[in-house]
Amino acid sequence: MNIIKILNNNVAVTYDKHGQEIIVMGKGIAYQKRIGDPLDEQSIDKIYSLSTKDAFIKFQELLADIPLDYFVVADKVINYAKLTLGKKLNESIYISLSDHLFSAVNRFREGLSLKNALLWDIKRFYPEEYEVGLQALLFIKEMFDIQFDEDEAGFLALHIVNAEDRQESPDIYRVTKTIQEISDIVRYFFQIEFNEQSVSFHRFITHLKFFAQRLISGNLHENENDQDLLDVIKIKHKRAFQCVEKIEIYLKNNYNHNLTNEEKLYLTVHIQRVVFKTNT
Repeated sequence: MNIIKILNNNVAVTYDKHGQEIIVMGKGIAYQKRIGDPLDEQSIDKIYSLSTKDAFIKFQELLADIPLDYFVVADKVINYAKLTLGKKLNESIYISLSDHLFSAVNRFREGLSLKNALLWDIKRFYPEEYEVGLQALLFIKEMFDIQFDEDEAGFLALHIVNAEDRQESPDIYRVTKTIQEISDIVRYFFQIEFNEQSVSFHRFITHLKFFAQRLISGNLHENENDQDLLDVIKIKHKRAFQCVEKIEIYLKNNYNHNLTNEEKLYLTVHIQRVVFKTNT
């Protein structure tokens, strides 16, 4: 195996024996290496081979930005989920879960704790996935010496649920339409064109998908504890919050729904990130 691309000291892209591009991970595997150099196959800890080019590109981009430890934990969680649930998981979970873990740990270290308003529903409707989420908290504590509460187990469970092979909801058209409507509002408000191949856009659309599903099902909740954090966020990300206010007006007029503080908070954070990444 020879290196065809270096993502960081611990991750490289190469070809397998069938000529298929693969991502290999291992401590220091690409340290002081150059493109074309051979890889020490004994140092490879993990090999990723994603079936779609789009997923492969997104995963490479994420690997270049996030430390190896987050992918190690994500891999443990995914393997545990597959073993205990006995279900196939969409390979996109390697992207979404690793990214979520990175964001969650950073928020925790910054003192930002987000409550999961859907926790009761997750426990009720997805008990097995919730148990996977609880096990994931142990993996996180082992790696990062951080103890999350059960709200985070619920967030992790949703990633597992979203990756399971399920029949499409009869409301999939309405969900897709809502995602398109909200993303169009953001695009017109900031006068930008999204890079739809980027990880930041993938994160944004993933959040909109969860939101739209809850909106269509009428399963949105209010969390009174979000007000203080929202007051901070709307000052820190003023323009993004103004965009959220436009979205709120649209949803009120077309869906007869007022955004909860929780959704204002999440939408502001995700819009700020996708717009910042698009403009840089």
